[in-house]
Amino acid sequence: MMDNDALVEAFLDTLWLERGASDNTLGAYRSDLTAWRRWLADQAETGAGTVPLLSVAPQQVQAFCDSRRESHALRSTARMLSALRRFYRWALAEGMIEADPLHEVRLPRVIPSLPGTLDEEEVERLLEAPDLDTPIGLRDRTMLEVLYGAGLRISELVNLSVDALNLRQGVVRVTGKGDRERLVPLGEEACDWLSRWLSVGRPAMMADQTRPALFPGRHDKAMTRQTFWHRIRRHAVTAAISKPLSPHTLRHAFATHLLNHGANLRVVQLLLGHRDLSTTQIYTHVAQARLERLHAEHHPRG
Repeated sequence: MMDNDALVEAFLDTLWLERGASDNTLGAYRSDLTAWRRWLADQAETGAGTVPLLSVAPQQVQAFCDSRRESHALRSTARMLSALRRFYRWALAEGMIEADPLHEVRLPRVIPSLPGTLDEEEVERLLEAPDLDTPIGLRDRTMLEVLYGAGLRISELVNLSVDALNLRQGVVRVTGKGDRERLVPLGEEACDWLSRWLSVGRPAMMADQTRPALFPGRHDKAMTRQTFWHRIRRHAVTAAISKPLSPHTLRHAFATHLLNHGANLRVVQLLLGHRDLSTTQIYTHVAQARLERLHAEHHPRG
């Protein structure tokens, strides 16, 4: 029987091979399984004995949930239990265990909430924050315009290559989660900034123009998502935006503003690259609010 380390790696290999899981997804699963193993090890030190991952009982899973109740957010525990459930279902399918220890454990019910976002005036202030007198400022402005104009994840944005663009058609080819590709329209504003960046800014920043990175960081290589997230926060300070921001703030603003201006939820799902509509449904109440406003404005009984 494989030891715990080998089990985790075999599971992650399966996610990568069969599901096309991204590095970020694999890292999240590894982190959750490490926390689970650490908790089991702590229990062993208190007299419960050494517990391999494949020998846990449902009672231990319940005790684990109870131990997190006061120190962790409900959403965090729900995500971790989801990772454990996937791991043990894989082990069951592989014939490594005879029963799933999470079979009768209910995942905590988390009511989805709309992530924090910016209104349209705040987005305009953020877009205008970079200093356009410098190549770096032009790069940042262009990246913000593409991020908001196409609703990309930051990881998708920083990994764009020059050949992913088709400015004549006004689209960009994006590689999202699970290495799934999608074509996303850019809009005139983003295309204009990209044209300016490619003709003026990028040549000034890149010594080797044959490198593929659309938005270079240091040494002509693609920027990391952590670096650009840091840049966003700096520009938010310049724009006097005091709201809490997340790496997905402009992505959420993209979806929210589309719905506010009449877009269909299914269209937003396709643009965001969500495999399942349920993921997009955190924005349902935005669409509902718009419908209620339209009803009040136009219905004779409104």
